Amino acid sequence: MTTIFRRLGRGLYGQAYLLLALTTLMWAGNSIAGKLAVGEISPMAMTCLRWVIVCAVLAVAAGGQIRAEWRALLPAWRSILLMGTFGFTGFNALFYAAAHYTTAINISIIQGAIPIVVLVGALIFFGTRILWLQMVGVVATLIGVAITATHGELAMLASLGLNAGDLSMLLASVFYAGYTLALRNRPKVSGLVFFAALAGVACLTSIPLLVAEIVTDRIAWPTGEGLAILAYVAFFPSLLSQLLYMRGVELIGPGRAGLFINLLPIFGALLAVLILGEPLRPYHAAGLALVLGGIWVAERAGKTGC
Repeated sequence: MTTIFRRLGRGLYGQAYLLLALTTLMWAGNSIAGKLAVGEISPMAMTCLRWVIVCAVLAVAAGGQIRAEWRALLPAWRSILLMGTFGFTGFNALFYAAAHYTTAINISIIQGAIPIVVLVGALIFFGTRILWLQMVGVVATLIGVAITATHGELAMLASLGLNAGDLSMLLASVFYAGYTLALRNRPKVSGLVFFAALAGVACLTSIPLLVAEIVTDRIAWPTGEGLAILAYVAFFPSLLSQLLYMRGVELIGPGRAGLFINLLPIFGALLAVLILGEPLRPYHAAGLALVLGGIWVAERAGKTGC
């Protein structure tokens, strides 16, 4: 499998856009999987077991490469710990918990906030300048996310009467934006070895969440359908997509790569309607238009320097 990943990286070296589009399609499928998992496997069981599977696959497929390069990771162990804990475990736990309270369409659209948080974070932590048109894009995207999260009732913001699932997704989006920013300074090792380190951290840090679910008697071990969902989540959104995303960030940088996350609202909404039969409400259309329009404005501003 190590050979397959190496060939994949070389063959798609100049095709970052394709890598990132495939990544977001797999992540959109994760939104659908999260909804399908309700009643088939509990959120923390899904979060923990997906990383157990990924770590087992990596140990078999890339054990030699990991043993050869792991010492190069030691100077960055703190950042690896934080990235794995928040970017993988925290994001996934909030993501699957959100699926119990909100729709797959909402989950997909709210993730459109990630590139905007990345843009603001790049300003705060790296001094990357935000142009005035980019700020217009930021505001438009935030309004779109707010419309989606409040189901078209912006007055809910005043009383904080938001759906628990939507709030969980907003926090999850902040976690993944932080992970994306941190990829800018990742250790100089192969993407496969770096991902293995993050997956190991995610596996370990998700165990307490699973234990808490067991102790509180909220555990639901996977049914037959749950096992199929878990297999999809482990091999596609967890393993392959993360490797493609790292490669995409390596090729074009976190700021531009982060913009591709806004394909999630499109892919996610389409899959939710086609597979789950969820209705596409007017506020979904308005929120989607604002999110995508805001990103388009922000990207145009970055290219033209306005």
